[in-house]
Amino acid sequence: MSAGAGMGSGMGGGIGGLGGSAPPSTKTLRVLVVEDSITVLAHIREVLAAQSDIEVVGEAHDGATAVALCQQLRPDVVSMDMMLPGMDGQAATEAIMAHCPTPILIVSSSTNRGELLRTYEALAAGAVEVLEKPSAGQPEGEWERHYVRLLRLVSRIRVITHVRARIGSRPGARLPASPPPPLPPPMPRRAVLALGASTGGPGALMKVLQALPAPSPLPVLIVMHINAVFSRGFAEWLDAQTPHRVRYAHGGERLRDLAGQVVLAPPDVHMVVRDGQIALSHTPPRHSCRPSVDELFESLAAEIGPGVAAALLTGMGRDGALGLLAIRRAGGATLAQDEASSMVYGMPREAAQLGAAERVLPLADIGPALLGLSGMAWGGAHT
Repeated sequence: MSAGAGMGSGMGGGIGGLGGSAPPSTKTLRVLVVEDSITVLAHIREVLAAQSDIEVVGEAHDGATAVALCQQLRPDVVSMDMMLPGMDGQAATEAIMAHCPTPILIVSSSTNRGELLRTYEALAAGAVEVLEKPSAGQPEGEWERHYVRLLRLVSRIRVITHVRARIGSRPGARLPASPPPPLPPPMPRRAVLALGASTGGPGALMKVLQALPAPSPLPVLIVMHINAVFSRGFAEWLDAQTPHRVRYAHGGERLRDLAGQVVLAPPDVHMVVRDGQIALSHTPPRHSCRPSVDELFESLAAEIGPGVAAALLTGMGRDGALGLLAIRRAGGATLAQDEASSMVYGMPREAAQLGAAERVLPLADIGPALLGLSGMAWGGAHT
């Protein structure tokens, strides 16, 4: 996801800009551990027992028990395995987030394709972050320190109710899109839509893309903070959840040839637009993030200016705020997600405070607003 602190940090953190160190807390952290593997459970139990301010209030070996214990014990944070008997970790996450919203850290394998796709589903359902399971060959104590640090950080995220389990959605189900708002007055002809996201990004991106018609009237370029460990399969998952063709950038693609495509920045690589083409770069991280939303947005401001419509979505930190401001100053259209619908109101808050966002909108309104800004009627043609 990023180098350092982006959506997933360092060694196997997965999706959200939670790489910093956690400040000390005087409050005991109450953890529910959900793990099917006896070996991994014993190791987690030992790691947490060594922390004087952490208490394991419950353990579950299956999803149904996890949901029941979460409702009964009201822990501060849940450590969630994905591969569970009966109700798996994805379904358990959906049920918890629908009925007793609690910060969830997924402890998952990145090598099992089925588990990887379930992980994305759980993140879209409201889980905060993901960490790869411990493995042989890691430096002694590294995984353990990272696990404890992420548990502390995840526990501090204000989570909101997600209703996927309540409405009976299923993997790959398309939620009905909101009707578009009336088209604004005549505007500059757009050439590209751009999105940036971090913590909470999988679900937010899914909803925005579901609200855009397929094929999209314009290319959609996305920077999503995601660790390389968990990047495999993310474009495929987003492709399956939305009506769009979604893939990672290769570099060298001409922007004019990308209409109807959704292109993601590859993990640990900046994606920018230069001379009408996508370029990939390994220049240093910005805000501890590579890929960086600022890098993409600033390149679009310089290259296309008024032809850009961009939105900055949920995420920790400030990556993307300066880039969104550059787009606005260049005459482009800019949106930011509002606090109530953001898992983490960090990046969009920074944009709002800078005056970078022309409008701050609920997540459900961002897709339709981008559609209007693209100069397209719903299913219509360029104005």
